[in-house]
Amino acid sequence: MAPRKKAAKKAAEPKIKGVINGAGEVVEQPIISAVRDNFMPYAMSVILSRAIPEIDGFKPSHRKLLYTMYKMGLLSGSRTKSANIVGATMKLNPHGDAAIYDTMVRLSKGYEALLHPYVDSKGNFGKFYSRDMAWAASRYTEAKLAPICAELFRDIDKDTVDMVDNYDNTMKEPSLLPTGFPSVLVNSNMGIAVGMASNICSFNLKEICETTAAVIRDPDHDVKTTLPAPDFIGGCQIIYDEKAIDQVYETGRGSIRLRAKYEYDKSANCIDILAIPATTNCEVIIERIIELVKQGKIREISDIRDETGLDGLKITIDLKRGVDPDKLMAKLFKLTTLEDSFACNFNILIGGVPMVLGVKALLEEWIAFRIECVKRRTYFERQKKADKLHLLRGLEKILLDIDKAIRIIRETDEEIEVVPNLMIGFGIDKIQAEFVAEIKLRHLNREYILKRTQDIEDLEKEIAELDDILRSKARIKTIIVRELKAIGEKYGESRRSLIIYEDTVSYDDEADAVPDYACTLFFTKEGYFKKITPQSLRMSGAHKLKEGDEITQEIEFSNNCDLLFFTDKAQVYKAKANDFSDTKTSVLGDYVAAKLGMDEGENAVYMVATKDYKGIMVFAFENGKAAKVPLEAYSTKTNRRKLTGAYSDKSPLSGVLFIEEDTELLFKASSGRMLLVHTGALALKSTRSTQGVAVMKLKKGHRLFSIEKYSEGSFAKPQRYRTRSLPALGALPSNDDKSDEQLSII
Repeated sequence: MAPRKKAAKKAAEPKIKGVINGAGEVVEQPIISAVRDNFMPYAMSVILSRAIPEIDGFKPSHRKLLYTMYKMGLLSGSRTKSANIVGATMKLNPHGDAAIYDTMVRLSKGYEALLHPYVDSKGNFGKFYSRDMAWAASRYTEAKLAPICAELFRDIDKDTVDMVDNYDNTMKEPSLLPTGFPSVLVNSNMGIAVGMASNICSFNLKEICETTAAVIRDPDHDVKTTLPAPDFIGGCQIIYDEKAIDQVYETGRGSIRLRAKYEYDKSANCIDILAIPATTNCEVIIERIIELVKQGKIREISDIRDETGLDGLKITIDLKRGVDPDKLMAKLFKLTTLEDSFACNFNILIGGVPMVLGVKALLEEWIAFRIECVKRRTYFERQKKADKLHLLRGLEKILLDIDKAIRIIRETDEEIEVVPNLMIGFGIDKIQAEFVAEIKLRHLNREYILKRTQDIEDLEKEIAELDDILRSKARIKTIIVRELKAIGEKYGESRRSLIIYEDTVSYDDEADAVPDYACTLFFTKEGYFKKITPQSLRMSGAHKLKEGDEITQEIEFSNNCDLLFFTDKAQVYKAKANDFSDTKTSVLGDYVAAKLGMDEGENAVYMVATKDYKGIMVFAFENGKAAKVPLEAYSTKTNRRKLTGAYSDKSPLSGVLFIEEDTELLFKASSGRMLLVHTGALALKSTRSTQGVAVMKLKKGHRLFSIEKYSEGSFAKPQRYRTRSLPALGALPSNDDKSDEQLSII
């Protein structure tokens, strides 16, 4: 072995560092080997055996639960206590009863999370659209398999799938279920593994069966013609965006916009919300609407309550007199999760390998899986018939001379010699001889034997037919298509989610609802904010401020602009100017940290006002580095109030500035040195949390403590502070530049 390899191997071996009394030896172990040996097996186990569904549409926990119920005979008959099912499932699933029962609840009819639930439940199983509606304990509820599960387990006893040992090698369980339809796309499924996740939306069963059959007949079939969009259990509306649908269908990733369904009750002057997106729940919607009313953004609502009952979901919103319900709902769609997006991530385990597939590719994988299942089933049936034919042919030979068979048996001295003597006497093998020897005496008549042997010709034809099927992939596909059609007709239901198109969707323009007028925005060193109209500002006197506080920013803008408050914890909080009330100079104003609900100990240090998010943010850090980030990096499509990672937290922030275009900035160090830098020399970074580039060289013990906009004429000789390359040390101020009056903040 080469010396380098020997050294590497020796370094990787654990080293004994000492001994602790009562604890044993202290061993030094390299971090790389510790992660590889301990974390990697865990990560792979979560990916392959926990969180990611397989081609049959189930995670291992789902499959173990349903197979247990199948073996308990719950596909037919009456329900049994859920606690019985949970206990029996522990033989296959080495988890606690709570985790198993949670899995069962989410598959149940009562929970209403699946288009086609697999568990026929009785009792309180909660609701997926309610965060607070908890399900009853397993000792109170009952369950059995839903009728559609017959299609999941059909032919499972005919060697259609591999059977593997359970965790303690005492039982066998299926590695996959031989589903007769693409259940992976029929019911929604979500899982979070280590480093990857899966989020599959649901599709209508009838449409999926029709589409799968069409893809089998024609590999070039356009799935959108038979599968226009997903279908969700809640019955919410789908806002059809052709580009988004195409992306999901082709790549398996993308976002589908969902919208709540509502009705207006004119007699009671209220709006009844009857269906909500599958990504939210009642409590989140109600809490958000109450928050909007308290903030004054929604003034048309007098009351809101949850009236969910036996008839299903219902959120009632009482309106004030003269309110247009459609305009109010358009505003609520924009401000709440009554309109939300379902993020698709079709990550499936195919042969133990995670793969993100589009709809058509996923159907093709399922078709290949189903073809293999049908082949194995056909071969199993063929072998059974061949075995029966083999026995009947042995029986047929007995027909030639029944008396001879009786004589051989009578004249044999020992029982153990009966089978060998029959084999010799009639030229049959051991299996056939065993079968003949077991025939009862009452059946040794010609009529019985003729009835048994007359099936030989039929069996030969059936075996020939099965052999033909095994040789023909086209015939196997025909069988699958026929089964899909039968399943679609038997279990298919009408589409629940209505498809609405982008051009028919209306939104309330929030800017039109809020009056826009000129105002002056003030921000203080202690984090107080004031919004004052020009008229009020002209009539007011000096600003009222806390002792030691001072105004650091004064911006003339309008009431409908966005405000960005950068904090000392590398975060930015977004608000609207109209979120703040008009005030006067004689009041302290709003304390921004409390108004925007900042974290404990967090303070706002800089404010930016914008409408179009054009411009540049410059961040300077105590280590002498500076970062230039476009303001549009802080623009979001959703109404997010807080963004983390607003700037780098690797070094304390010494200053932040907003500039509309590249300009010259003055950097000051604690050593007294100053440096003039044109921001054009700094590269624009798209990542908000960038550490930037080194701008100012700092002597030991010193730091960069501020940046300012440079005003032409502030220095007698500005060239003294400029440099051709960065980073630079800067220069100490000359005698002409030492006056504080010559330096100003613009």
